[in-house]
Amino acid sequence: MHDEDGYFGEKVAAGYDESAADMFRPEAVDPAVDLLVGLAGDGRALELGIGTGRIALPLARRGIPVHGIDMSRAMVAQLRAKPGGDTVGVTIGDFATTRVEGTFAVAYLVFNTINNLTTQDAQVACFQNAAAHLRPGGCFVIEVGVPELRRLPPGQNAVPFRISPTQWAFDIYDVATQAMSSNYVTIVDGRAKHEYYPFRYVWPSELDLMARLAGLRLRDRWEDWDRAPFTSESRRHVSVWEKPAD
Repeated sequence: MHDEDGYFGEKVAAGYDESAADMFRPEAVDPAVDLLVGLAGDGRALELGIGTGRIALPLARRGIPVHGIDMSRAMVAQLRAKPGGDTVGVTIGDFATTRVEGTFAVAYLVFNTINNLTTQDAQVACFQNAAAHLRPGGCFVIEVGVPELRRLPPGQNAVPFRISPTQWAFDIYDVATQAMSSNYVTIVDGRAKHEYYPFRYVWPSELDLMARLAGLRLRDRWEDWDRAPFTSESRRHVSVWEKPAD
């Protein structure tokens, strides 16, 4: 899995859309695009971790100019092969630090992608990078899960999230460092194959502090893109931070 594209090389990119098929369904995509269209207004949108264009392409079809940053050339090649893929600009690089020209009305990170930055320093840098790209009054949007530590009894560090006759998938948490990993054990032709993806989980309050360090302020937080209220039982959140207009 380790190559110039990190954990999202040719093999993962080729099957990514199929493996995340539920996230490509209209009921998952349309509310996100609707919200981003509203925030973009007459401006441009910047997607950090654009991947295969799940959100960027329908956003561009709604008339919003979209630019993306992504480290994986293989994922971007999948985007380019899709209808309209040539209309979205992409810069290859680390979305925590890579700068592109111009300013944007909205920058966004979806589907837990902030957790792909595996250190607090990188996550802080990402907020600073997003803020530097925003025009005054612009917004930074993140969709990410709430860490499921309530499901960990004392002495346990793993939370299963997929169990089938041919695959076992579980997250492993280190509560001392906020390091976590998603692990997949898949049976192929009678043999077990293990895949491992490292992340760093982050709390909503910690994200708010990162935003404040970057000169942003929390504007809205919901449970999902349909803007359901965020509560203590919510398993994820969509948060919007705003760059002051002055």
